[in-house]
Amino acid sequence: MKTIALSITLFLLFGASVAQKKVSLFNGKDLTGWTINGTEKWYVENGLLVCESGPDKQYGYLSTNKSYKNFDLTVQFKQEANGNSGVFFRSSIEGVKISGWQVEVAPINQHTGGIYESYGRGWLIQPNVAHEKYLKSGKWNTLRIKVVNDQVTTWLNGHMMVDLKDEKIGKGEGFLALQIHDGGGIKVKWRKLKIQEL
Repeated sequence: MKTIALSITLFLLFGASVAQKKVSLFNGKDLTGWTINGTEKWYVENGLLVCESGPDKQYGYLSTNKSYKNFDLTVQFKQEANGNSGVFFRSSIEGVKISGWQVEVAPINQHTGGIYESYGRGWLIQPNVAHEKYLKSGKWNTLRIKVVNDQVTTWLNGHMMVDLKDEKIGKGEGFLALQIHDGGGIKVKWRKLKIQEL
């Protein structure tokens, strides 16, 4: 009994703290831990992760090699030129056809922080129009995404944007991915990608 009690105590002291630890998804040097999908440009410059439209002007994705189910993710982004992008979660891909859910990252008044189901139901929820003001155009923004079972909550620069419960999302599995929208002329910089698995 003493051994069991000691094991429980050690887990409560150390196991819980390990579970709560945030880890970086980007090392600031290269794309280790990620896979490029498509012909668009993904590269590291001055310690930043950069996505940029290529000559094909098609969709492009940078996906994590690891899958994540329940998590609390924070990432900073800065939009240059057309900043239409996004963060996918519980996703899978064939070529550049991605299945899953996207937290929108887009120019002002285009629903940053909203949730879109790719090749499915489309927009599931968009932020209140009044919340569009929380996006800082051409400056660094902090996006937080918390996914627990069937519930997804997003924050932009500390302001809650949407909170959604969805049975289909609850059953989802897969990786995280950053997106370049099609159409060309897109450039977004990313940094401080940190995740806490829940």
